[in-house]
Amino acid sequence: MNNDLENRIQTLAQWLYESRYTVVLTGAGISTESGLPDFRGPDGLWTRRDKGRPPKPMSGPWDAVEPNKGHLAIVELQKLGRLRFLISQNVDNLHLKSGVEPDLLAELHGNITKLRCVRCGTVLDRSSGLKKCPCSGELVSSVVNFGQSLPERDLRLSYEHSRKSDLFIVVGSSLVVTPAAEMPKEALVAGAKLVLINRGETPYDGSAHLLFRESIGDVLPKAIRRLKRLMGYYE
Repeated sequence: MNNDLENRIQTLAQWLYESRYTVVLTGAGISTESGLPDFRGPDGLWTRRDKGRPPKPMSGPWDAVEPNKGHLAIVELQKLGRLRFLISQNVDNLHLKSGVEPDLLAELHGNITKLRCVRCGTVLDRSSGLKKCPCSGELVSSVVNFGQSLPERDLRLSYEHSRKSDLFIVVGSSLVVTPAAEMPKEALVAGAKLVLINRGETPYDGSAHLLFRESIGDVLPKAIRRLKRLMGYYE
């Protein structure tokens, strides 16, 4: 590891140690190391579409995809009591599968394993086998398509926690899709430090206090290990 990267990882660990309100925002980039495509990366869905190429075929079914080192590092942050809230643009269920507490998570674009009641908004597992909500409302996919409204609870909590944060970490998002892209701005206005871990450029690069172009798996787990040492944990 070069000295510059080592210094940046150490800085991130120190900021995590000092923070009293860390909020994390994840995009498709955190799941690429699990074998899922992102959108605007070199081989992303939109990148391939713009070049007239079809999406890359999945290596297996969605429910066989497992969380990677990036997801597990966020869970470790939660276990250390240092994760106040997690905002995700992903629908792949990998955060919940990795062990993130549902109360600490907003899934702005829904979840492929969940159904939503069109009447009362209740979210239920597909695996429940229910055809109707207990309120008798129709159950539809919770995944939000273009033009559809985002889930009210998740959107409200995302804004609330972003405005409370003193450290806001973006992991694997190009920050061009609103309203998720507005959350770093809310954090900056509140005085939070902004950290970006993303392969490609984002509109917030010039506002970031710390910037990583390296892979998430090469940054986040190492920062968490250093945080643990700062907290007095020795492996």
